[in-house]
Amino acid sequence: MLVNEKIKLTQYSHGAGCGCKIAPAVLDQILKSGFKAPSSDKLIVGNSSKDDAAVYDIGNGQGLISTTDFFMPIVDDAIDFGKIASANAISDVYAMGGSPLMAIAILGWPVNKLPVEIAQQVIEGAQIICAEAGISLAGGHSIDSPEPIFGLAVSGLIELKNLKQNNTAQTGDLIYITKKIGVGILATAEKKGLLKQEHKGIAAAQMIRLNKLGEKAARVKGVTAMTDITGFGLLGHLLEVAEGAGLSAEIEYSKIPLLDDLDFYTSQSCVPGSCFRNWNSYEPKVEGITGDSLLTLCDPQTNGGLLITVNPASRKEFEQLLIQEGYNEFINPIGVIKNKGDKIVTIV
Repeated sequence: MLVNEKIKLTQYSHGAGCGCKIAPAVLDQILKSGFKAPSSDKLIVGNSSKDDAAVYDIGNGQGLISTTDFFMPIVDDAIDFGKIASANAISDVYAMGGSPLMAIAILGWPVNKLPVEIAQQVIEGAQIICAEAGISLAGGHSIDSPEPIFGLAVSGLIELKNLKQNNTAQTGDLIYITKKIGVGILATAEKKGLLKQEHKGIAAAQMIRLNKLGEKAARVKGVTAMTDITGFGLLGHLLEVAEGAGLSAEIEYSKIPLLDDLDFYTSQSCVPGSCFRNWNSYEPKVEGITGDSLLTLCDPQTNGGLLITVNPASRKEFEQLLIQEGYNEFINPIGVIKNKGDKIVTIV
């Protein structure tokens, strides 16, 4: 019997996955500072925007991507926790259009509460995903902490001509996403013991899947902006895309791919607490929200899909790429980028 078969990791943490993120409005306050950092013409992407990773020009048309991400368990299985946390961290490199280069681990472990053998399994999960991404888990740092925490710091490379940011969408662009929405709701249902047998493993399988598509999508000239959907939910990350470009967005709720039976789970109050913290940050900027769409659009995703805006002239090329890479379920756009209106996002 594996050492972790009787231990539920999610019972040792107050949050879960990217639902641990600090609410957007609170984060904005934290990041406010009167300090003026020295400018660098080599730092192409930094704190001046709300992007997924930093990018530094290293010459010869290449950029170095640097990012980090970590959180508390969203699943009970230790190997899956390591896989999910690692795939989530590596995703930031793919979201910029880059190729991951190497990773180092960030581990916090309550050594007096949980066996160290379970921590070893978390690291093993990370090694599996790093190998799948074609990189080494090259080192790391660990501390004794009250709750289990794991993630990676990841470096990557990008051909600067293919660099994609989250604030460069253009009016008329079509909006695509590449994974179904609802993993936060399913994870909450599992933690409460309410997850249906037929849904076990669905959320984990989606969260483990690498967003490698981003590296190839970045080579499509008509892809204008890209980000990944994580703790702020689809609505929060779409707000960043539209607001960052000085534009607005309209999405059709009926076209958004959702995991099965989310209405059943939300009726059982299987909703992450950060869902409502997210909404409190977004409410003034959104119109057309309903009870159902609020719970799903604000649901925090962990290693969620990519959110991609595409010039209509490149629609055929981009959708062919989706089919080629096995994303047939996601070839239909969910909305469009529009000129700035009274609200940043409208749901119809």
